Amino acid sequence: MSTENEGAAVPSAGGSQSGSPAPEAAKEATPPAAPPAPATPPAGSSAAEGGEGRTERLPTVPPHAPSASPGPSAPGTPPPPADQGAWYNAAGAPAAYGATPQDGTGHGGPLVPPAAPWGAPEPPRRRRGGGLAAAVLVAALVAGAAGGGIGYWAANRNDTSSTTVSAPGDPKTASRTPGSVADIAAKALPSVVTIEAQSSGGEGGTGTGFVYDTEGHILTNNHVVASAADGGRLSVTFSNGKQYDAEVIGRAQGYDVAVIKLKNPSGAKLSPLPLGDSDKTAVGDATVAIGAPFGLSGTVTTGIVSAKNRPVASSDGGGSGNASYMSALQTDASINPGNSGGPLLNAQGAVIGINSAIQSANNGGGFPGAQGQSGSIGLGFAIPINQAKNVAEQLIKTGKPVYPVIGATVNMKDGGTGARIADNGTDGSAAVTPGGPADKAGLKSGDVIVKLGDTKIDSGPTLISEIWTHKPGTKVPITYVRNGKQTTTDIVLGERTGDK
Repeated sequence: MSTENEGAAVPSAGGSQSGSPAPEAAKEATPPAAPPAPATPPAGSSAAEGGEGRTERLPTVPPHAPSASPGPSAPGTPPPPADQGAWYNAAGAPAAYGATPQDGTGHGGPLVPPAAPWGAPEPPRRRRGGGLAAAVLVAALVAGAAGGGIGYWAANRNDTSSTTVSAPGDPKTASRTPGSVADIAAKALPSVVTIEAQSSGGEGGTGTGFVYDTEGHILTNNHVVASAADGGRLSVTFSNGKQYDAEVIGRAQGYDVAVIKLKNPSGAKLSPLPLGDSDKTAVGDATVAIGAPFGLSGTVTTGIVSAKNRPVASSDGGGSGNASYMSALQTDASINPGNSGGPLLNAQGAVIGINSAIQSANNGGGFPGAQGQSGSIGLGFAIPINQAKNVAEQLIKTGKPVYPVIGATVNMKDGGTGARIADNGTDGSAAVTPGGPADKAGLKSGDVIVKLGDTKIDSGPTLISEIWTHKPGTKVPITYVRNGKQTTTDIVLGERTGDK
């Protein structure tokens, strides 16, 4: 899902703002036939704030995204006007902030259609579902079927004609310059895991996670483990090949964050990755991404932080109407289906984000068996670790996330000039919750919110992302326009516990 594209479709949200839950993250193929072996041995180929619904935080600096069009994974979702930077509900209905978008489409600093889950395809005999990860498309945020045929083929094909060539020397004893990519990878890889999630019906996929503490908690994306949340099965595999069963401790669909825990960590080498400060990250800083793109565990890629505070929304694309929102770190490090939930590290080897989505130029075709998913084009998005850490602590402590809300239903279809408070809530109730934060601040239906804190607001989804960068109880300046007159006042954010 891309937040750069203006005019991209976004999931519609329902419910009024106050106390409504934040839009939830995407929940989460048969490999293509292996091509004939060549003569020469082939090398291994390798959503909305207010409302009684939900509340979610949005990015602090809404960017203007290029025009986008809905991706193939979201058939029937009309693309919003290319010149608008607002989030749109496919249904055209106003979305309540904090409520779950109705059509599952995403939003972004300019919005884009829902993204498709990331992950590697699963062997047919094990599951039918593909990998897990929200994919961002240039034209739309599409949460369609996951699965990358290329990854499965490269990892599982039976090719006895291939050969291997070993370079002299033992890599384990080779000297690595401290702070180099090789040094960072060597230290981090033992703490990065590949997660396999399988629902009770046998569907699922793979994603990534990393060791959060010595108690056996693993931090990842909600959409990576969602399919196994109710009676399913989770397994975690470390870089040394050891596998452990795991269970879900808590999920935050709106933030797209989840915490799982090893059921029996005995014998596991649990070395938590150090957490950095995402607020201090600067555009141009070096990044290292680790994950299992298309099922290829232990893959390391590099890049830079190419943007900050990028409003992004993603959806499972399954028509559930669930979406997640983030004020993302943007990176050009190669990220593909299967990287979801993996760490984005800085030059010191500290986690600054959780890789969650990508924007792709290919809305169709792509890899054989990928069902519309495409690979990286240098636009990856990660949940800032400062936000993810706060959510993780909530989940470990209570099992439920807490979302900040303003208590107002905002129109998700209109955009470009601000976030307009709807005439009515999505359920027919008042758009501004009586006694809620917005009501106490003097806001009314028809007011257009143009700024929250220091961040310019150009659409409903952008407002949601920005709200979610704050904590409940925080007093924030809010600027709105009524009858052509601009007014600034303070609003104290309310809260909503849980996604439902």
